[in-house]
Amino acid sequence: MASPIPTLTEGLTTIRPIRLRDARALERELAENRSWLRKWEATNPHGPMSFDVRSSIRSLQQNARAGLGLPFVIEYDGQLAGQLNVSSVAYGSLSSATIGYWVSERFAGKGATPTAVALATDHCFFGVGLHRMEICIRPENEPSLRVVEKLGFRYEGLRRRYIHINGDWRDHFCFALTVDELPTGVLRRWLDGKAPVKDAEVPASDRAKAQRPLVT
Repeated sequence: MASPIPTLTEGLTTIRPIRLRDARALERELAENRSWLRKWEATNPHGPMSFDVRSSIRSLQQNARAGLGLPFVIEYDGQLAGQLNVSSVAYGSLSSATIGYWVSERFAGKGATPTAVALATDHCFFGVGLHRMEICIRPENEPSLRVVEKLGFRYEGLRRRYIHINGDWRDHFCFALTVDELPTGVLRRWLDGKAPVKDAEVPASDRAKAQRPLVT
């Protein structure tokens, strides 16, 4: 059940469907921001991952045609700033999805990331009809933790050794929202200054646990 992927804009930030012709610009951004992004990149526990952006775009588009994802490019003031991908889309009794994203270092702190996440979440809730959206973030990724705090995502718990990132299995903090909590939408609530930032607060016990190796 594929959903059309719209172009959505708020202020200087736009999210739009990813295209094959974005490959060269994305390759350039990824190369120039290697040191900024590498520590957050998903890796393959069974071997090296290919740095083939065109193949990655084709895979994302194929996933979208199957109704399993919504791949976006993030633009800021008309410039390509990063990517946002809605993945693991499930319908029926679950009706949920997960959001992942990256932005180039020069666009950090401009509000592009929370705006893009809010636009995508609102579309999934009110355009696609999903019930729950989830974001999982490494405990060390303070910029991303600030994004979910700004938008009022609710902290749901620590997932130990959850995703293979930068060469090892890494712990993640999990945050989520359901459409029931947002009659006006994520974006409107944030812009109106009504996002409950305390909802994203991670308990000290989970922060401490994430700093310790998982004992088996």
